[in-house]
Amino acid sequence: MDSYLNHLLFGIYPYIALAVLALGSIIRFDREPYSWRSGSSQLLRRKQLMWGSVLFHVGVIFIFFGHLVGLLTPIAFFDAIGISHGAKQLLAIIAGGVAGVMAIIGATLLIHRRFFDPRIRAASSFSDNMVILLLWVQLALGLATIPLSASHLDGGEMIKFMSWAQGIFTFRGDAASFVADVHIIFKLHLFLGLTILLLFPFTRLVHMLSAPVRYLWRGGYQVVRSRKALGHG
Repeated sequence: MDSYLNHLLFGIYPYIALAVLALGSIIRFDREPYSWRSGSSQLLRRKQLMWGSVLFHVGVIFIFFGHLVGLLTPIAFFDAIGISHGAKQLLAIIAGGVAGVMAIIGATLLIHRRFFDPRIRAASSFSDNMVILLLWVQLALGLATIPLSASHLDGGEMIKFMSWAQGIFTFRGDAASFVADVHIIFKLHLFLGLTILLLFPFTRLVHMLSAPVRYLWRGGYQVVRSRKALGHG
């Protein structure tokens, strides 16, 4: 039974989450383009929003790209450039710990602002509240894995997660077996991460896919006319 549940959660569920993430995002952008936004409430309690948002977003960006590179870079690449598994795990603990603390402090400020300001609470949807709470729990679980990782710095656990992630993206049928015996906190962290990906297209998180990178190479100048020039003066 445990083996079946492990395969269901970490061998099949990842594909369901990724499929819903991709298809759901495409369908939402096609059918509801005007809902593709973050729904900012920056006019209310702006100072707390600024601190919370900066800490949260900077921390999450570092965590996201750290996970992306750390999990999906082939193990042989690190071996080839002479980075030991233990050194990689130590780097992940330190960098991930700093970014995680920043992100959870930011998320805590955003939660306090959203739930304890009557105006913001009234303007918040169930989806808005659910997302920030799920992200806070996910960050807390991530930080909770640090003492577990620090208790064995040989990099063995890191290799399990790398093998699992790369096994999922290369369609290995036994990918779930790599995380079968990891600590329950790691499993909860993986499961909640996959669930957030599953919910992604149905929440304000979709604005993460709308980074205005096109402005980096946009040519020409923006023309700004005064009210007088437009005939309103």
